[in-house]
Amino acid sequence: MKSRQQGITMLGFVFMLLIVGFFGFMVMKLYPPYYHYFGVERAMSELKSEDLSGKSRSQIRSDFMYKLSFQYADQEIHPEDIHFDQNSGGGVTFRVDYENRVHFIYNIDFLLHFQKSVQLTGSVE
Repeated sequence: MKSRQQGITMLGFVFMLLIVGFFGFMVMKLYPPYYHYFGVERAMSELKSEDLSGKSRSQIRSDFMYKLSFQYADQEIHPEDIHFDQNSGGGVTFRVDYENRVHFIYNIDFLLHFQKSVQLTGSVE
């Protein structure tokens, strides 16, 4: 009676290890920008829940940057990435639109584009 071997060969194991390692390295490189983006979302939701009546746009921008410092995302966002859009109904939409370039390997980079907007409450000046 012949015994039948089961399992994976050494070459197959190394190939599988390379594939899992490649995707694991990709996740390690892409996790921090997405973590910062979720911090931006949390800071924007805090800003959305506040009554901003009587505040100027520069005050709102500085409050937002202050909230970002607690989310460890203040290094990713610059003041020129923050926009205020006037709605047809008279409200103001607060929008953050930025890009993040992440070096991957050799001459390969990931270009990540993040955009989030919220409707502000209260009469913004």
